[in-house]
Amino acid sequence: MLFLVGGMLAWGVAVVAQSKVVTQSKPVPVSLRPEHWTYRPGAVQFDDSAGVARMKVVDGRGYVVLKNVDFGDGTIEFDDIPTDPSFSQIYFRWQDSLEAECFYFRTARGVGHPYAMTGVQYTPIVKGVMMWDALPQYQTFATYQNQTANHVKIVLSGARMRVWVNNMERPTLEVTRMEGNTTHGTLAFAGEAIVSNLVLKPGQVEGLSPVAGPDETEYDPRYLRHWQVGEPDTMQEAMGARVTGLAKREVDWKPMNAERRGFVNLSRTYGGGRQYRSIWLKTTIHAEAARTVQMRLGFLDDVAVFVNDRLVYVDKNYFGTPIAKVPNGRMSLENATFSIPLQAGDNVLMMRVGNNFYTWGIVARLDDLDGLSIER
Repeated sequence: MLFLVGGMLAWGVAVVAQSKVVTQSKPVPVSLRPEHWTYRPGAVQFDDSAGVARMKVVDGRGYVVLKNVDFGDGTIEFDDIPTDPSFSQIYFRWQDSLEAECFYFRTARGVGHPYAMTGVQYTPIVKGVMMWDALPQYQTFATYQNQTANHVKIVLSGARMRVWVNNMERPTLEVTRMEGNTTHGTLAFAGEAIVSNLVLKPGQVEGLSPVAGPDETEYDPRYLRHWQVGEPDTMQEAMGARVTGLAKREVDWKPMNAERRGFVNLSRTYGGGRQYRSIWLKTTIHAEAARTVQMRLGFLDDVAVFVNDRLVYVDKNYFGTPIAKVPNGRMSLENATFSIPLQAGDNVLMMRVGNNFYTWGIVARLDDLDGLSIER
């Protein structure tokens, strides 16, 4: 049912009107008619099947965006036939293509493979970057097909999200903290799919707490969480190049703190780009006496690590290439383990981190802190 609020056409869902958010608690069917969506010419077909309205995304390029709707917390339900051979996405809390949240079917992996751990995934879109490769903990398996409809239910409550695919008795995915910058917005679809029975239930969160779940690393003091960061540049210099001369240049160092799970998220600050970029990070490790300590490092996409101007590690983690690190080019502490030689006193740890594909950042943890102190 349509109604007009403050001069805006909407479907009873949370609607922005004159700087106010209006909500309706009853389930609201969303119209699957062309006048209520924005899309590329020829990309979408609208029809009825057995009396059920359907929206068929036939060209997966670009986005199909619901008009004049602002939805924050509540439930989204719909039926979906993900016909795209690669990906089929639903976006929510969508502000634009630069800022949104997303759940998607990775059809090339999941169709016909109900236990494929990469079958579905949650990812935020931050400054235009889909951060899927930094969040392997939010991909999982699901049983779904690309020939028949799959029922999807998504519950959004504050920082949390819970998703069901077909099996409504057991959640498919639990996101303890959504990582996007948005808290409300409209809906959008991308990738070829046939969508029907789209319903919004504003405010209906089924008891899901809005409070983010705990960071499992919060009480682990071994993570290097406090850094200084330079400015990104586009010089694709050899990642193994020595730091010699860096100290002689004027570097505008700024503090940067890690996010949850020790993630130094360069994408949130600097976004993505169409060309290669790299940046310097540095921190200090104080040792009571000379010793060697093991470092575990997750990184995207390439890195050179120096201790007191000495190169100790250099590598690349490029998804879809032979040099992709476990787990399959995603960022994880499984990516690399190597030794850090420390002298007595202060040791300057520097990393040059390059961005070549989607997310950009690191997570670093020492194996122990015996006789060591790090920046707090």
